[in-house]
Amino acid sequence: LLTAMPVLSGSLVRVPLGIWTDKFGGRIVLAVLMAVTVPAIWLMAYATQFWHFLVIGLVLGLAGGSFSVGTPYVARWFPKSRQGLAMGIFGAGNAGAAVNKFVAPAILVAFGWTMVPKVYAAIMLGTLIVFWLGSASKPEHRVPADTRFVDQLALLKDPRVLKYCQYYSIVFGGYVALSLWMVQYYVGEYGLDIRVAALLAAAFSLPGGVLRAFGGWMSDKWGAHRVSWWVMWVSWICLFLLSYPSTSYTVQTTDGPTTFTLAHNVYSFTVLMFVLGIAWAVGKASVFKYVADDFPDNIGTVSGIVGLAGGLGGFVLPIMFGALLDWTGVRSTAFMLMYGVVWVSLIWMYWTEVRRTEVIGHQAPTLRTAG
Repeated sequence: LLTAMPVLSGSLVRVPLGIWTDKFGGRIVLAVLMAVTVPAIWLMAYATQFWHFLVIGLVLGLAGGSFSVGTPYVARWFPKSRQGLAMGIFGAGNAGAAVNKFVAPAILVAFGWTMVPKVYAAIMLGTLIVFWLGSASKPEHRVPADTRFVDQLALLKDPRVLKYCQYYSIVFGGYVALSLWMVQYYVGEYGLDIRVAALLAAAFSLPGGVLRAFGGWMSDKWGAHRVSWWVMWVSWICLFLLSYPSTSYTVQTTDGPTTFTLAHNVYSFTVLMFVLGIAWAVGKASVFKYVADDFPDNIGTVSGIVGLAGGLGGFVLPIMFGALLDWTGVRSTAFMLMYGVVWVSLIWMYWTEVRRTEVIGHQAPTLRTAG
């Protein structure tokens, strides 16, 4: 419950934050959001009871919703041909989650755990000051003042929004879920020391943030449709290979029974996870390029809705991974589940996009009607 609380609150707040960004502008919303988290981070150093950490985690989770504020705020300063790269550079901040795995333990060992939140609170306060002094706002970046909250939520009825939610539940929700799951997987499947497991897990999580800017550049150059299509196919291949559990075969030969074992060693597994992490980094950028292209006047609202789907995916999927492991006793069922979800995306994308665009290299023929 404690670890899930920030993920849940950060997901649920994305929609209202996105709507407020469209209405009031990203500068003021992002500044207020950072200002709220500074005291919560600092107070963590003085928390002594479970409910203290629970409440603080709830507030800190609000920072997770900052993506639905920063994405539209950044995108509106750039022409459409450069919005993918701009949003990707902003999204590269996700790499902080991976960097934290190295920075926080170093501070903890040197000064004790209570120093970690104090240092992070100081960093957040400094970031807030620099942001406020170095940022600006434009009235034309906001929706009309008479736009109602209900009117913006009507975008939920658009099938494109639902489709992008499904895509993002994979490339972001799956990324968050597997980032939480990988250390446990390495320890349980390969018997690694937890420190080595954390280092190898970073091979998956680190590209997910750093390469997001590259994904934005690719989306600007080749389009969100084409990039997302190939991202899903790379994901499909990696997850298919990762889904196969360790298996032994016994074959009756003329010399007697011979046993073969088919399984990933730690090296092949890590390489596949690294490739998957790169694909999802690119995919996270391409999904938001869709949003900027299709909903230029409501980037904040749609980003919030799509971000909510991704955040809920990161919350629900680890629970499902654990349930499948308890039910089957097979750890690779986590990848089997993700493989099935990617199949849904590929089918959905084919019927709504590939047949109508040049994603596969040529224009699909249109059907002729009788008469």
